[in-house]
This record gives sequence, C-alpha cells and structure tokens, in this order.
Amino acid sequence: MTDALKPGATIGILGGGQLGRMLSVAASRLGFVTHIYEPGANPPAGQVADRVTTAGYDDAEALTAFAASVDVITYEFENIPTAALDILESQLPIRPGREALRISQDRLTEKNFLQGLGLTTAPFADITDQASLNAALADIGAPAILKTRRFGYDGKGQARIKTPDDAPQALADMAGAPALLEGFISFSHEVSVIAARGLQGDVACYDPGENVHTDGILATTTVPAKLSASQRMDAVLLAARILTELDYVGVLGVELFVTPQGLVVNEIAPRVHNSGHWTQNGCSVDQFEQHIRAVVGWPLGDGQRHSDVVMENLIGADMDRLPDLAKEVDCAIHLYGKADTKPGRKMGHVNRIVRNKA
Repeated sequence: MTDALKPGATIGILGGGQLGRMLSVAASRLGFVTHIYEPGANPPAGQVADRVTTAGYDDAEALTAFAASVDVITYEFENIPTAALDILESQLPIRPGREALRISQDRLTEKNFLQGLGLTTAPFADITDQASLNAALADIGAPAILKTRRFGYDGKGQARIKTPDDAPQALADMAGAPALLEGFISFSHEVSVIAARGLQGDVACYDPGENVHTDGILATTTVPAKLSASQRMDAVLLAARILTELDYVGVLGVELFVTPQGLVVNEIAPRVHNSGHWTQNGCSVDQFEQHIRAVVGWPLGDGQRHSDVVMENLIGADMDRLPDLAKEVDCAIHLYGKADTKPGRKMGHVNRIVRNKA
C-alpha cells in the first residue's frame, strides 16, 4: 500500500444522493474524510459527510477549490458535464477514469463498446429522425423501446413501441433528444454483477443478484440468483473483462439478461449500484467499502457472501410500512434521510437476511 492514501485523507465525491451518503459512511469506517460536491441544497449525503460544497457543475471557481481540498475524486452518478471533469482532472485523479464515464454517458457509445468486446447486446440503431426510426423498426422489428441516448434512469427517457403506429408519438416523447432504438430481448430474468478493480489491477466480484423491476424502477434484488454454475462464471468473467478493458478503478455494475442463447448485456454503470445494496448485510466488505478501498489504493476486500439476502427498495409510500418493517427479524433498514416522500422516489431499502447454516 505504498501508493495508497492513509486514514485521514479526504475523498471528494461528486453527487450528494443516497449513493454518496453510503460511500461517505463506508469511508468514515476506514478513517477517511469525505467532501461532497452537490448543486442541490441539503443533500442526503450532507447529513453524514464531513463537508459539503453547494455549487453548480458550471462553477469553475468552486470546482477548483473543491479539487484543492481533497486527495482523490470519485462520483456517485454518471452524468457529470465534461467541462467540469476537465477542471477537476487537471488537479487530481478521478476514479473511475474518464473513459468509463464517456462510454456510459451515451447508450449508443456504450452498445458499440460492448459489441467491440465481443459481448452480446440487444439489437440497436441510432435514431436521429422519423425516417431513421422507421428504417430501424423495419430492420429490428416491433415491439421495441426507444430511449434517449443520455440522461435516462429509472425508466425515464423511454417510450415503448408496440407497433410501428406508435413510432411518431415515441419520437415526440424524446423531445428532440438523440435517441436509440433497442429491440426486445426474450429473457427469463435479469441479473446484475457488482464487480471491482483496484489500482494495481486486482479484481473482485460479488455473486450475481437477480433483479425485479416495477414501473421501470428496481424493486428487489435476490441473492443468490437463479443461475447455473457456468452462467454464474460467465457473468463474473464478463464483468472482469469490462473492468480490465477500461483500466477501471472502483466498483462497476453490469446488468445482464439471461436467455437460452446466453447472457446479454443490458447496460453498465460506472459506480456503486442499487442492485448491490444487498452486500451491506450479506458480505463482510460491502460494495461501498470496496469502492472506497479501490479509489484510495487499498487492497480489495473479499467479496464472498456469508448470507442469502433479498434487498427491497422502499419507494414513495413504502415508508408508511416502516413501523412493521422495524419489527421484522433479520430485516436491516437503510434510510436515505430524504425529507420529502414522493411517488417513485427511492427513500431507502431493506435487506432481509437468510443466514447460511453451517
């Protein structure tokens, strides 16, 4: 650990949401200080971080001062403006690196990258206008889904096309943003792999989790997932290949569709991931500590699972169930400190633990 940061060093985190909050908690357990950079006032991460800068990503002076106050920079979300990253990277390393951000910020770039590695994705086409959408539907077929190339998450920025007659409205829903058409994949279920790569190139992967979505938002992740031994190995090796190709440092989420023909990559996320929250109660070293270890140059922890877990997101009115959840045995509650409960808003999650019997 000669090049590693020592306890007491400051980790700068871009973004003050729940992922930044949980990264801050993990960092503090290892003796590190965290400084959050977030445009919005009173972010969830600000309740547990050591320091918060409230400024926009177009504020060059604030960005420069932030970089001068920390020892390394990481982030909790992908869509950070390039100009802001230019300012920050001129002063300090950003981990994971810029290439992972560049690829994941644009769905078309991401799909081309994955296919370039020889990995299987859904059929796709770049959509610039009605004519290109019509041509893509003729090639790929319907049903299909039209997605904005950038800034979509939790089902936002997407429109389903059941028949070609739906195409004009779907394109209008994109509001002029560059878009991507994806063909539907016939899959039995979705799984995700949370994987990490350290500064020295060491790789550690967690067991794949099985995901269920409701209205485009992750509802539950169950570990272990329904996978054969060979499918499980394929998923882990696939994630490791992506990490290595990107010369990645930190935690990466890889979402996969399970099909009779093999695993199909849905998307990658260059950060800690909602489907990895189960690791907080299923592993000795969770995804948040693993990410901190990676970006400060420490050895990675063992990602081995000691318990089966079902993670359930608490969304909107699910918070009304809190008194009952608090009574459950082996139910660990993780709340995000958000003041307002809104429909579709992630307010927290619970991990229900099934302890393995020796």
